[in-house]
Order: sequence, then C-alpha cells, then structure tokens
Amino acid sequence: MSILELREITKNFGATAALAGVSLNVAKGEVHALIGENGAGKSTLMNVLSGAIRPDTGSILLKGRKYEPTNTLDARKNGITLIHQELMLAPHLSVAENILMGMEKTRFGWLDPRKLNELAGKVLVDFGHPDIQPSVPVGKLSVSAQQVVEICRAIAARSEVILMDEPTSSLPRRDVERLFEQIKKLKAAGISVVYISHFLEEIREIADSFTVLRDGVTVDSGKITDVTDAFLISKMVGRDVNDLFPQREALKDAQTVLSVQNMSAPPMLESASFELRRGEVFGIAGLMGSGRSSLIRALFGLEKADSGTVSIEGKPARLNAVPGNRITNGLGYVSEDRKIEGLGLTLSIADNITLTRYSACSKFGWLSRNKQDRQAADLIDDLTIKAPDTRQSVSQLSGGNQQKVTIARLIHQDAEILLLDEPTRGIDIGSKAQIYQTIAELAAKGKAILMVSSYLPELFGMCDKLAVMSRGRLSAPRPIAEWTPELVMQASIGAGTR
Repeated sequence: MSILELREITKNFGATAALAGVSLNVAKGEVHALIGENGAGKSTLMNVLSGAIRPDTGSILLKGRKYEPTNTLDARKNGITLIHQELMLAPHLSVAENILMGMEKTRFGWLDPRKLNELAGKVLVDFGHPDIQPSVPVGKLSVSAQQVVEICRAIAARSEVILMDEPTSSLPRRDVERLFEQIKKLKAAGISVVYISHFLEEIREIADSFTVLRDGVTVDSGKITDVTDAFLISKMVGRDVNDLFPQREALKDAQTVLSVQNMSAPPMLESASFELRRGEVFGIAGLMGSGRSSLIRALFGLEKADSGTVSIEGKPARLNAVPGNRITNGLGYVSEDRKIEGLGLTLSIADNITLTRYSACSKFGWLSRNKQDRQAADLIDDLTIKAPDTRQSVSQLSGGNQQKVTIARLIHQDAEILLLDEPTRGIDIGSKAQIYQTIAELAAKGKAILMVSSYLPELFGMCDKLAVMSRGRLSAPRPIAEWTPELVMQASIGAGTR
C-alpha cells in the first residue's frame, strides 16, 4: 500500500529547471532509495516534500490525500520529517532541546528541563548512544555526535515518512550500523524512509526499492534486488560506466619527491614516516579521528608539527611552514571540508580556480579578467564542470561540481605534490569517475599524490601503495597488492600491531 505518491513534480529557479517531471511511489514501511548524480534534483525534491519550497506543477498524495505543506512545521505535523545532509542544529541549545524542538514539554507554561532531558535521553539510549548527555550544548559535540542528534530528532517526531539526505556522510561505520538497525526498527513499525546516498553498497544493504533521477526527471524505478550496480550507474549518468577506476600502468622506479620522517603533531598525530615518489598515488586509510587529516594538514602548514623532518625534492624543508611556503614548494591541498575550507563560496568559479596562482593570469601585478576566464574555461571543459559560465558563484554549483573546482585549482596551480583529503566525499558516481580519471592523468604526468580516504574501494582502485593510520601512528607503507580490506580494518583498530 502506498503512503506517498508524487506525480510529475516540476520546480524552476529562474531559467534553471531543478525538477522537470519527477514521479515517485513509496510504500508503507519500506526504505525507498532516491539515486542520482549531484544536481539531479534529489535535494530539491526533499525540500518540496518537507515543505521548504513549493513545486510549480504536479501533485502529491500522502496516505491517499492531497498534500500541500505550507512550511516545514506543517510537513512535520503531517508526518514527514527531513534529515538534512548539512547539519541543521542550534549549537547554543542542549541536545535535548534540539531533539525535541517543536515538541517541548512544559509545566504551567514553562519548559520542563527534567522531562525534556528524560525524553531525549530515552531516544538516545534506544539509538545506542547513552554516551551523549541530553543537557550538553550541541556545539560542544563532535560532527558525528551532532549527526546522531539530528537523526534522533527525526525519530522523536514519530513521523510516518522520514526523508534522509546523505545521513551517513559524517558517521563512522559503527554509527552507520546503528542507524541501519534503527531504520529496520522504523520499517517494522510501518514507518517509511526515503533514503539518499551516493554509496551503492549502503543502498543495497538497507533499501527495498529505488528511483533514479537524472536532470530533474525520473528515469527508472523498481526493486533494488532486480538490478545491478552497473545498471543503476548507467541510469544515473546516462551512459555506461564499465570501469569506475581507470587502468594505470605499473609504477616504475621514480624519484622520491617527498620524504617525511617521524613527524608528530599533537594531539592527533603521534608519528608518521613515509616517502612519496613521482607518479605515485599513495593512500592513507584509517578510522575517523585516527590522525589521517592531521598528517596532511601538518604537511601543508595548517597544523603545527611538534617534531620530525620533511624533505621536498631531496632538499630539507621547514617543518613548520605556512601554506604559502608549501605552495611555493610545489604542494597543493584539497580539504575534506570543501564548504568551510576548500572553497571561497561567494567567489566565482574563475576566482576559485586561479586563487593559488594569480601570477598565471596577471601582468605587472594586475589581474587580466580575460586571461583568467580563458584559463578557467579550459579547466571547466576538461573536468566537465556543469556551469553556465566562469563567473557563476561556486555556492550555486552542486557538490560534485564544487569538488571538481577544488581539483581544477590544483591543476591550475601546477602543483607537483597533491595532498588530497577525502577527494570524493559526498559526491555522485559520475563525478567520482571524472575525479579518478583526473587523478590517474596527473599521476601519469609525474605528479605525486598523497590521498586520504575512508572509502576502501577507492583506495584499492587507485593506489600504488597504502599505509594505515591508527591512534595517531602510521603503519609501514606496503604495495596495494599486499593489502586486503580485512587487513586494513585490523590495522585501523590496532589489532595485532600494538
């Protein structure tokens, strides 16, 4: 029995058609996966369902009745709650106040903190997180703990349809498993979940059915067990993607361009030693909080190193240099957080791409807009960045296209050593394939690439060598052929190594 039906939903923003004819049918008590590339219209559709925006045309039925929410509170009252990809919490309020926002318990017209904490505490315990105290301000929690609070808020609302937009993007695997356990409980209670994820293995693990969007249109739907991953990918990108990871030639003897010995950067990084060669893709695996990002940030001068030595192109380099020095040394950096650190969101695509090497498009200290636009346009074409022109604000691009801009900046900078921290986090399959191809091409040109990733298939598909970070210590690097996913996990949790 259907609980939610959408028929030919459209939504235009000026000349841009975000939704151009979306139809969707969600059964009661099922997990329905909404799949598509960044920019396909998934988040816009979620905003329509949650009452944040109104569609231009089309109809929605909720439990057989016309559904036209006027705002998000109205949608919530009707039994639909959205968990956003970007956290939507009030950091100055407590965990309990965030979880029960709009459902607060009062006593004689006053908030009842004791009852509030008691109810929120029960939700947290049921979700497997008694460690999160209801009275603690949300702003003091880690990102993964804040994501747990966001999920618990939807659970507390007892909605009949819960919309989850990339809910696992900031969660470690153990919390992903707890979320899936909770989703199974929701299903058993007859609650439906519309689930957006770029990880097909997640979708296969949790979803019953699927709908694929491409360019704002429904292109296919059905039971998830009836289709292959290759079929889903081809529907998402509009073409066959037979090899997600490009073929690369075996690495021959090459010059060492970066040597790091006994580097420490307390409190996260205790010790790391490795060598990176020209034309090599060197992967670093490990759990969140293991010190992976601290290593890359310390190398680029964003965190203070306490001890160790660094050599670049065979010459000793300052241990604690500022990022400007590292750029001069030939290093380029992609942050794991493109919105906070990786991009100037209010700047244009051209400004972002040329930011670390304005000298290439200036003369006598004056920036040439024409030269800047030409250089940016070439990279937009090379990386198939979807944008009307070089002057569009980066904030208006989809996540996948924003990430391509960060990679385009390194290419424009002509960096010799690329430090990539989660280079494909939160982006679609098509954008991932493009970035993998670009990384392979850069390596073939002799660039040296150090890549941190939480996604093991990415590391095994792209890397020549791999090391694992555990509790702030980097393991000895080994050729990728000597690793298995099981060995990586054992090394990540320190089993048998300490």
